[in-house]
Amino acid sequence: EITKGEAVGIIGHNGAGKSTMLKHLSGIMKPTRGNIEVNGRLSALIEVGAGFHQDLTGRENVFLNGVILGMSRAEIRRKFDEIVEFSGLGDFIDTPVKRYSSGMFARLGFAVAVHMEPDILIIDEVLSVGDFVFQAKGVEKMRSVLKSGATVIFVSHNLRAVAELCDRALLMRKGQLVADGPTSEVIHTYMEQAK
Repeated sequence: EITKGEAVGIIGHNGAGKSTMLKHLSGIMKPTRGNIEVNGRLSALIEVGAGFHQDLTGRENVFLNGVILGMSRAEIRRKFDEIVEFSGLGDFIDTPVKRYSSGMFARLGFAVAVHMEPDILIIDEVLSVGDFVFQAKGVEKMRSVLKSGATVIFVSHNLRAVAELCDRALLMRKGQLVADGPTSEVIHTYMEQAK
């Protein structure tokens, strides 16, 4: 159980089930057994460029992605300049996204996701493809989302970012939860198991 306003990091080796868990939480996949209950407006950035159409421009994709995430067109119009400014892609916003680098995709997708004012923000490793300055900006924006009372679920192999942002962490292995507790303790368990 994750409570309102909590920042939880999910860590583990590749193939541990972290991204699959996030896909279940966001409704992309349905669990084969058990159930998941999500209360509130959820914004998920699970794959870089998910919800983007390659032939559309960045501008067009802000609207497309925003609608997919559940924003109204009026809400997107109202926040458009702020989204573009946050992404740092103003010079490229009218360029088809098929010409964007993976970092540019991540920046634009992250900017849309965090500006929808979610109750729950799910971020999967997207900050790893941005440059250092954008990563720091992204962590600051996630802190701002937390201050608004929202919940953040953050999957990353960047243990420093998880430690900076999250008070609690979950360690997964082969689709199972193997540790749940204070971030520093769970990271220590993960590092011990990696030896």
